[in-house]
Amino acid sequence: MQTAIPVQRKVTRPRADALRNRERIVSAAREMFVEHGPDVPLDEIARRAGVGNATVYRNFPDRDALVREVVCSVMDRTVAAAETALAENGDAFEALERFVHSAADERISALCPMISSTFDQNHPDLEAARERTEQMIAMVMERARAAGQLRADVGVGDLMVACAQLSRPPAGAGCLSVDRFVHRHLQLFLDGLRAPARSELPGTAVTLEDLRQV
Repeated sequence: MQTAIPVQRKVTRPRADALRNRERIVSAAREMFVEHGPDVPLDEIARRAGVGNATVYRNFPDRDALVREVVCSVMDRTVAAAETALAENGDAFEALERFVHSAADERISALCPMISSTFDQNHPDLEAARERTEQMIAMVMERARAAGQLRADVGVGDLMVACAQLSRPPAGAGCLSVDRFVHRHLQLFLDGLRAPARSELPGTAVTLEDLRQV
């Protein structure tokens, strides 16, 4: 009796044009979510991306899937920016600065509030992206602190709160109209993180667990 030889199944890989379409959809969605909020019609996103409605739904079966992909991709790019800065010269504080300014460019402060209002915060993709971001920030801050660059009385939560507040446009102001202020104010904040500390902060360093309990 002969043993049947297993049939090797060919792995289907997405075509390059399909990947480009997906990237265009995510990019267009990020822009329009920032400009108009998470309820912007998907037809409008398709139009800006230059693809048909069917292409949007083929990639993202519902609005939650698209919002989640946008938020995850934004977090991944900010992490990559910090990792690149750290690899270039090993300066942890510069990597921290790169993360903060990249987060502002990606409009994290405008996008992340969508998480709590539109879909499951515990989705595996979202949790994985959040964990990568938190681990990178904690690692970079610890390296900067060990190198004597970062004051000892600040935590990851302090950084996250300040970034969100400083990069969020004031009420009644458009997100794009305050760009010239955001990076200026973020740099002032970053300079205040440098060691040695010039003042004593009230309270204790804010952790991520503190933020989750708010």
